Amino acid sequence: MAELIIQIAAVLIFFAILFSVIRLVLGRTLVDRIVAVDMLTVISISLIALYAHASGRFAYIDVALVYGLLSFLAVLAVARFLEKGF
Repeated sequence: MAELIIQIAAVLIFFAILFSVIRLVLGRTLVDRIVAVDMLTVISISLIALYAHASGRFAYIDVALVYGLLSFLAVLAVARFLEKGF
């Protein structure tokens, strides 16, 4: 039963990747594209966590946490740049 849930989660994650890439390509404004890239980082974090659970190596959760922190800081930097410039 747990393997079925992991497979369903993987399929949903790949659909989310597909829709985020579509938004990245078809985004009308720069903000749309930035949100799509941020969504792709969130999806990749969930993919890392899913892989950590499936493989039983929970050290990857630390990698996902650091990646999430760096992604958050990058989005803040881009937002500040768009608001004020350098």
